[in-house]
Amino acid sequence: MEVTLKHKHNPKYRGRIAPTPSGYLHEGHARTFRVAWQRARDAGGALIFRNDDLDADRCRPEFARAAIEDLRSLGLDWDEGPDVGGTYGPYSQSERDEHYLDAWQTLRDSGMIYPCRSSRSEIKAFNQKSMDGEEFLFPPQLQPQETELPLPKAPGKVNWRFRTTPSEEISFMDRNLGVQILKVGEDLSDFIIWRKNGRPSYELATVVDEITMCITEIVRGSDLLKSSARQTLVFSALEATPPEFYHCEIMMDENGRKLSKSDRTLPRLSLSF
Repeated sequence: MEVTLKHKHNPKYRGRIAPTPSGYLHEGHARTFRVAWQRARDAGGALIFRNDDLDADRCRPEFARAAIEDLRSLGLDWDEGPDVGGTYGPYSQSERDEHYLDAWQTLRDSGMIYPCRSSRSEIKAFNQKSMDGEEFLFPPQLQPQETELPLPKAPGKVNWRFRTTPSEEISFMDRNLGVQILKVGEDLSDFIIWRKNGRPSYELATVVDEITMCITEIVRGSDLLKSSARQTLVFSALEATPPEFYHCEIMMDENGRKLSKSDRTLPRLSLSF
């Protein structure tokens, strides 16, 4: 598989692969992780393996072990991770709550987030259709005009959302796809940063991990472009410079649908790489 590099030799490069162990990896995951591995190795930098196991209801230890075994069987290796250790651990998100809570407190104190008690049905009532078949834009009519006072000392059992600005454009350079521009009110809106189940959202946890693990480039699938736009806002709110982005094209099945974690196609990958 040919990988086109678009960065110069950089021994300070720090990339990462971050599977979510809610199922077995499929060929699409492995191809993206292969690109991440190749870019780190060609840069003469480091590659970090992070176990993105935030969702306690869906993530299972056997899937996390299988991801490590599958990727090693394909010849991929990493310099830091849950199985090899490293300076910036722990490398499983389920063990990094202290980092996420610190970031929540910073965002709370800055007024960039607010507690949201709106139900899914209330949010859906303002939308003609969802953005992706599941998620609905959060209507600005439901955004509180003032921050709730006094500020709670802990997230509590309520969702917290990041406050966006209507019609704002978020742009970033993607090293594979070029300049990306997404617009608040069309592509994204106020998004969840902390969930009422007591866990940080993917958007917050990922940003915090990229900052604390000193990641310089994020390689991920193009289905996460909206997440990259949201996370760009969170990086800014935390006064941190975002890593560079490299989004890979998504693999589809023979029916033109994105592969799911039930499609465990790794055994034939050795023929592709």
